[in-house]
Amino acid sequence: MKKSALITGITGQDGSYLAEFLLKKGYKVHGVVRRVAAEDESHRFWRLRHLRDKITIHAGSLESYASIINIVTRVKPNEIYHLGAQSYIDYAFKDEFSTINTNINGTHFLLSAIKEFSPKTKFYFAASSELFGNVRKSPQNEDTKFNPRSAYGVSKVAGFYLTKNYREAYNIHACSGILYNHESPRRSENFVSRKITKNLSLILKGKIKKISLGNINSKRDWGHAKDYVYAMWKMMQLRKPQDFVIGSGKIHTVKDFIKLAFKHVNLNYKKYIKIDSKLFRPNDKVILKANFNKAKRILKWKPTITFKSLVKEMVEYDLKN
Repeated sequence: MKKSALITGITGQDGSYLAEFLLKKGYKVHGVVRRVAAEDESHRFWRLRHLRDKITIHAGSLESYASIINIVTRVKPNEIYHLGAQSYIDYAFKDEFSTINTNINGTHFLLSAIKEFSPKTKFYFAASSELFGNVRKSPQNEDTKFNPRSAYGVSKVAGFYLTKNYREAYNIHACSGILYNHESPRRSENFVSRKITKNLSLILKGKIKKISLGNINSKRDWGHAKDYVYAMWKMMQLRKPQDFVIGSGKIHTVKDFIKLAFKHVNLNYKKYIKIDSKLFRPNDKVILKANFNKAKRILKWKPTITFKSLVKEMVEYDLKN
C-alpha cells in the first residue's frame, strides 16, 4: 500500500521540492493551501504546475483548528511535513502579531489533531537557524542555546518546543529540522538570493539599471533546497524521532553571491549595486553557521550541491524566464 504524506506550505519552495521527491518515492501526496490560493492556481501554484495532476490539494487554514482536524481526519497521512509559515523575516519585523499567530497556532493545531485523531502519523516541523538568533559561539549544533532576535525566531522556538513536548508527553513520532538558509530557482523574490538573480536578469534585459540591497557583508550558511528536503525525509524514516541541525557548514557573504552571479554573465557588479541603509536588517551581523555532524553520523546526510552551482542554477533560471 502506498504511503501518504500531507504537506503544509506545499506551494512554497521547500514544499514543491518535497512533493516532487515524495512522488518519486511512490507516495500519495496531499497539500494544504489557503482557500485564496486554491482559487488562484494560475498565480499561486507556479512551482507545482508540472505536478498538479499528481497531487491532491485541500483548501484549509493553519489558523483554524476545525479546518486542520477536518483535513487530518480525512487524509490520515503516514507523515505530515509542516513547512507552512510566515517565513519572510523582514515582514516578521513589520507584523509580529500575524507571524506569531500563524506560526505557533498552526503547529499546535496540527500536533493536537495528530494526538486526538491520527496518533500513528509522523510529524516533521520546519524549524530554522533563526532559533539561535544572537549566538555567542559558531558553529551551532543541536546543543547550542536558543536566543531568537525576531518574532519569526520566537515563533519557531515555540514550534520546536511544542514538537518536543508532544513527542515526549504523548509518544508521537515528532521531530524538528533546524534548517539554515537554503535557496533555489523556486525561492521567493522577497529573499536576497532570488532578488539578486531576478534583478540581474532584468538588468540584462534593459528593464532596470540598479539593484538596491542592504548589508552585502552579511554572512550566511547557504545550501540548496533539494538537499534539505532530502534531509527532512531521512529524519522521518528513523525509528526513534530526533531533532537535527541541517546546513552546509560553510559561510558566504551576500557580496560573494553577487560576485558569482555577475561573473557568470561577465558584468562588473560594482556598477549595478546600490546600498540602501533602509534595507539593513536588525541583528544582521550575527554569524549563523551549521555544525551538522549529527546529521552526517545518524542520517548519513551531507549537502551535495555547491554554493557555486547553486548561484549558477539560479542565474540561468532567471535568464530564461
